[in-house]
Parts: sequence; C-alpha cells; structure tokens
Amino acid sequence: MMDRRRFVRSVAVSAIGLPVVARAQKTDLPIIGFLGLASAVDWAPRVAAFERGLAEVGYADGRNINIEFRWAEGKYDRLETLAVDLVQRRVAIIIATGGGPPLLAAKAATSKIPIVFTLGNDPVKLGAVASLNRPGANITGITLLGLDLAPKRVGLLHELVPKAASIGLLVNPDNERLAEPEARATLDAASNLSLHLNILRARNEQEITQAFAELTRVRIEALVVGSDASYESQRGQIVRLAQQYALPTIYPQRESVTAGGLASYGTNLSEAYRQAGIYAGKILNGAKPAELPVLQLSSVELVINLKTARALGLTIPQSLLMRADEVIQ
Repeated sequence: MMDRRRFVRSVAVSAIGLPVVARAQKTDLPIIGFLGLASAVDWAPRVAAFERGLAEVGYADGRNINIEFRWAEGKYDRLETLAVDLVQRRVAIIIATGGGPPLLAAKAATSKIPIVFTLGNDPVKLGAVASLNRPGANITGITLLGLDLAPKRVGLLHELVPKAASIGLLVNPDNERLAEPEARATLDAASNLSLHLNILRARNEQEITQAFAELTRVRIEALVVGSDASYESQRGQIVRLAQQYALPTIYPQRESVTAGGLASYGTNLSEAYRQAGIYAGKILNGAKPAELPVLQLSSVELVINLKTARALGLTIPQSLLMRADEVIQ
C-alpha cells in the first residue's frame, strides 16, 4: 500500500492540479507519470494494485523508480494541462487511467513517451491503437468490459426492484464518447423489459444534486449510475442522495456499495491496475508498447449491500444473492 508520505504528496498534488516534486525522491531514477481522472483518495486502492504489479517485475517507488501523480479531480478540462506537464517532466512512461479522455489527453501530449492505459471503451474505435494484437506506435494497455455491462445493470436493477416501471440513468455529458453509447445501450435494455428510461446528464456536484431532484419530480423508481470515472470523485454525494431519496441504485464499482450503495456490477479494477503495473515494468525493462498486445479483462463482480436493501424495504431474491460475488450484511 502507499505509505503515508506518498499519499499526502498525492493529495497535495491533486489539491492544486500541478506537480509537487517530493524532496525525498532520488532524482536520477526513471519517473512514471500517473495521470488519474479522479483523486488520490478515490484511486488509493487502484494505485496500490498498480504498485503490486510493478513489484512483480522488480520495481518499487522510491527505490528504483519515482512515481509522480497528477489528479484531475473529476474535471475533464484539466487533463490536457496535466498530461503536458508530465511530458515536460520527461517521464519514462505515462499511465493514463479513468477512460478515454485521459488516454486521448496523453496521446495528444506525446507520440514518443510510452503510454499504458486502463479503458472501458474499444481503444481501436477510440483511435488510440491500430489493433488489439499489434497496437503500434507508443500506446498499449488494459481494456475492461464497459458498454457491454450497461444492459446487464438494467436487468439486475429490474431483479432488485421488480415493481419499478420507470428508471433513470445518470451520465456525464462532458464524456460524450461514453455517455451517448451507454445511454443507447441502457435505453435498448430498458425497452426490452418494458421499462421507461429517463436520462439525466450531470457533470458536477451542483448538477448531480439537481438531477436527483429531477428524478424525484418525474417519479423515477430506481437508478443506474453511468460508468463515467469522474463520478468517483462524487461517489459519496451520489450514495448520500440515493439514500436521502430512498432510490434503489446500481453502480459500476464495488466501492459505491461499500460506501452504502445498494448494488454494483462491474470489472474487478484492482486486477486491471495490477496488470497496468506489470506492463509499465515490462516497458521499463525494454519492451516496446507497439508489440505488447492490449490485454482484455473479462471478469466481473456483483456486490449487494443487504443493510441498504433493508433500509429501502427491499427483499433481495435468494437466487440473486447466490449469484453475488460479495454480500455486505
């Protein structure tokens, strides 16, 4: 896990959005630039997983590499500046995490520095790589099941709240490449189940608060939170509002369920970040990104919070509990 010194350093960097170079760093070591869409607090478990992957190939922060973090705090308009800053720091590798926008910001900033991404979209359709087997150029990384899971979340929400006839989807309009395909996939799934879908678009704390008020006004009975990574910076707010409005909600990540959300269905992100750490180490050892195939992770996990279900007056079907990978009592 990150030690306290580096965790505080990460928070300090995220607070101002620009680099603070730790005095304790050894200046002659190669630097890994970590570009994150959310914050040091939100991403702490993933950073730990990334460092575990690095350790598997012989690298440790402060011993034979330095890691510099740049956190966008959920604000897409900061990514370009942060990516350019890492390039100016002459980092050896950029780790672009949190979806398409961080990857595209890093890609726009450099065509020479190796980039390792974690991504829920198709990197070929995004224009980031030539193919999954032979990425080409300076970019490779890890793909997760993203849009493919949107219909499944609708189906699971229907099982959790079978009486709900009208559901909502919360998406971030600043990430149109994800928001619009996710909205279409969710709408199709809802239509197949004869559910009415109301799509709400919110990009920040104020708009999220307004979205929940709108959901209540139009009498939405359950909610799907879109898989936009920026929402992890508002995770606490979204979970609290779902509780305040007694709105059964399904999320993309388990962290929202451990924070009090009803259920989640998504990829095991710790494994994705561990693999990203392994790839970073391989590149430091001389591997070329163009020749490292994009890894495709397909494992998913269903997490259910029974305490939240009881507070909502829901009885979770035993068949669904048996399918869950984790049940929080």
